This record gives sequence, C-alpha cells and structure tokens, in this order.
Amino acid sequence: MATIQGAGTKQNTYDAIVIGSGISGGWAAKELSEKGLKTLVLERGRDVKHGDYPTAFTENWEFEGRTKITPGELAKQEKQGRTGYTTSPASAHWFVNDLENPYSEDQRFDWMRGYHVGGRSLLWGRQSYRLSDLDFEANAKEGVAIDWPIRYADIAPWYDYAERFAGISGSLEGLPHLPDGQFLPPMEMNCLEKDVKGRIARSFGGRPMIIGRTANLTQAHNGRATCQYRNRCIRGCPYGAYFSSNAATLPAAYASGNLTLRPFSIVSSIIYDQDKGRATGVRIIDAQTNEVIEYHAKIIFSCASAVASTSILLNSTSDRFPNGLGNDSGELGHNLMDHHFKVGAAGVSENFKDSYFRGQRANGIYIPRFRNLNKETARKDYLRGFGYQGSASRTDWARGIKELSMFGAKFKADMIAPGPWRFGIGAWGECLPYHANRLYLNSSLRDKWGQPTVTFDCGWKENEYAMRKDMKASAVEMLESAGLKDVTPFDDVVNSAPGNCIHEMGTARMGRDPKTSVLNQWNQVHTAPNVFVTDGACMTSGACVNPSLTYMALTARACDHAVSELKKNNL
Repeated sequence: MATIQGAGTKQNTYDAIVIGSGISGGWAAKELSEKGLKTLVLERGRDVKHGDYPTAFTENWEFEGRTKITPGELAKQEKQGRTGYTTSPASAHWFVNDLENPYSEDQRFDWMRGYHVGGRSLLWGRQSYRLSDLDFEANAKEGVAIDWPIRYADIAPWYDYAERFAGISGSLEGLPHLPDGQFLPPMEMNCLEKDVKGRIARSFGGRPMIIGRTANLTQAHNGRATCQYRNRCIRGCPYGAYFSSNAATLPAAYASGNLTLRPFSIVSSIIYDQDKGRATGVRIIDAQTNEVIEYHAKIIFSCASAVASTSILLNSTSDRFPNGLGNDSGELGHNLMDHHFKVGAAGVSENFKDSYFRGQRANGIYIPRFRNLNKETARKDYLRGFGYQGSASRTDWARGIKELSMFGAKFKADMIAPGPWRFGIGAWGECLPYHANRLYLNSSLRDKWGQPTVTFDCGWKENEYAMRKDMKASAVEMLESAGLKDVTPFDDVVNSAPGNCIHEMGTARMGRDPKTSVLNQWNQVHTAPNVFVTDGACMTSGACVNPSLTYMALTARACDHAVSELKKNNL
C-alpha cells in the first residue's frame, strides 16, 4: 500500500494519473492498476482508510449537541447547510468548509462536496439503476441538445461488470426502460409496501412498484459483509456493506501493487504539450504546504466530479486552448444538469396495526418511470419523465413531543406503542440539457489556495415546472387508489434548487462532433485524446434515474479502451 505526501523525484512520473478518489476515481484506480499501469491517484482532501469512520458507532445522545452542530460549525457550511445534509454532527465532518472553498451563484445552486479519500462514495444514496435506450436515444428523437455517441448495447456489458464487482441488490422485472442487472438477492418490502404495490398494479394496469436497486449487500460479497440494517450509511460503513471506493475499489487497486495515492493534492490544471498534441501531466498545489508540484503520465483520468473536473479543464489554459482544455466547441461548462425532486405525497394507513418491521432498512421502494414511454403514455405538456422513491414505516416516537405534559407509566407505554403506518413517495425528475444552464470560473473570488472559484448560473425551466405538476398529482392519485387516508401532497420547489439532488451532470458532454461536444464515445477529450473524463461531466442527458452506476460502467469501459490504445502506441 503506497501513500505519498511530498514531491519525491522518481515518483513524479507514472503510467496513469487519476484525479479524484470518489466513485469514478476509485474505479479508474482499480481498472488501470489491475491492468498493469503504475497509477497515481490525486485526492485534494485528507486520507481516509476503510474503517476510519469516527461516528459509525456513536449514538445520537452521545454527541455534545445531540442532533445539531454548533452555530460556529454551521457558519463554516452556510451554503451546504441550506440543504440540511450537513447539520448533523454524525456526518458534518465529511463536508467541506465553505469559507475555505467558496463559490458564487447567479441562481441558487446547492453544491455539496466531500474532500477526502473516497469522496462522495462515502455519502451517496446508493440507488443504482441502468440507463436504457429510451435515455440514450431521447435527445436525437426529440431534437434536444445533441445525440449521445453511444447506445445501451455499448455499455450493457460494462454495467454487468460493474454490478458484479460492486454488489447491487435488486429484483428482476423485465422492464425495457429500466434494464435488469446482475443482482444480489433483493431486500424485502414490509407489509404495507407489499399491499400498496398490489393496489397500484391493479389500479394502473400493472404499473410496477419494486424494491430499490441499491449498492447495499444482501449477502457477503467480495470479502465484504452483508448490510446490518442500521441505516447509518452516511457515517461510513465499517462492515463494507455498501459500495464505496474505500471498501471496494481502492483496496483492489492497492492489491495490484501498482497504486500510489497522494492526499492533500489540489489539481489546479492539466499540462498540455502543443507539439505533441497531448497532455503530459498535471500541476497540483499541496493543500498543507502550498507547494506547487508537477506529476507526469501517459494518460490522465479526470474523475473529480462534474463541477470539479470541468473547473480543472477551464483552468487549464494554453496558447492552443485559451478557453480551457478541449473547449473548441465552447460547450465546456454548459449543459449543467441535476435531478429535480422534493415533490410527491404521503398518507396514513389504518391497516396492519398488529404488524411491524425489523431493523432500519437502508433502502426504499421504487416506482419506475411511466410517462412518455410510448404513444399510450405520451404527454403533451412536457418531455421525458420521472420515477418515485419512497417507503412505509410506523410513525416514530417524535409524536410524543406534543404530549410532554404527560408523565409516568402512561407516557412510557405510549412511547413504546408504535404509531400508525405512513407511506410516502417523492419523485425524481429529468432535467433537459440546456446550454444556458452553466458554470464558469470566477477569478474575482478565490479559494484558500488562491485558485479561481466557480459561479453557477442554472435553473429549472418550463419543462421541469410542468413535469412537477404531474409528479405531485400522480403521487396523490396513486396513494389514494392504494387506500391511504389523509393523503397530503408536497412540492418544496424552493429547496429543490439545482445541485440539491447531488447529481451534477453534463458540463463536458460526450458527442460525435468536436464542434458540439467535449468528449468522444470513449470519454476522451476530442482534441487531447490521452485525457479522459468519466464522472458526471460526461453526461449528454440526465435520464431520471440515479447516475452513479453509469459512471462506474463508463469508467471501466474507458479504462479498458485507454489501456488497449496505449498498447497500440496510439496514446
């Protein structure tokens, strides 16, 4: 296991450099090192070894502020704190300091960041779905933006490959628009979820409700333990029961003997040699010493997240690329996407009062997209579609707050007795790729290390707002048809700003034509072919499903192509 801090001499040249150690970066590290390449992974944050999860076994009452961080700590994450993700002492330490890492907004954008080894692979929601040709063909069929340069058949074997290694639990459903995968046994729905599933199917012509497809293990897999149903995944899982770089891909990469990891390494730019027509390396700033160091390699994989990778490319200027590396098309930084959500409905069931459930399942149900699949499901008011995630549970003990005047045995008995069953669903909707939705570098506002920061200019438009109306109305319709009472809709559009779903995509999109895209069908920068971008920046459209599984598959596919091209001396 090699970890370096400091420049070194001979250490400065490698076969491959990977920028970032999150979901995409971990996969690139694994694939490249296992294929024999001496690989350097550059992570801008601190090192985190698997198991180094300080709050994994801490109970809420053991934190000094119970479930809240102090005002002083909250001030360090003011923008991220708007979302509520960073306000718990159980997980606040994973998110960056906004004061040291500022950004600005022409329109609100909630940029959630975790700068440490493993990145957001320690923080993600783990829902893992494949895109289908419904998604890969949508732009071309509808005349929106540009066409993807790949189709489902190109990536399907790599979905298989990624799922087999990562461990995805789920059920086989035979839905063409939500392709099945290589699944571990599915988690089980509880009694109310099973009841609602049947009622929805009967009321809506077989419309399916399935258990979520999640990167939580339902059986031991590749040396990692099964999920313990603690539902504390965001704290880090010492059991390795969900997929993360720390638990899965980085250990595999270390086992090859070819991986070197350098934490505290802020990549400021990629170095381009105009005579060679290739990138030759990267320039970093040591986050602790401010030393500027250059590392060199034959190929470079940028896997720092959509926003960070695009920022690095924009900051990599030269005589050949005055507007950013690979930006001949002018599309770098544009077509920024996220999923819009926080809209749906919830209701109460009067049934199953004698039933409960075991554990805290780290997964919910999923209702796949059912709009704009064909002529029968076509809508005239918006394009694309949405899916629902949700769950059923007994009302928790917090209902006792209104009864704080009651003490003694009666109070204790009431707190022990479970409350009524509730069932809720929220929709995740696709955002179209708009050129106007963008990010750009801001040289007037610099971070702690003197680097230009990002400004976001991105917002929902008519198509998304029209879709949200249907998201809410359809949720109410389904829950009422399922026999739930007191069905209440919700639409928190104010706090569903872009970025809030943490699925940033599209700022260095793939395409066939260098005049309209940044990357080719292999995730290579068109005009710097030894630079690959395999995180969310590469997405040409966003679909309505969680995207991380697609990043895994695209990364493995791109690594295979890169090594093949290296062997042919084409890179």
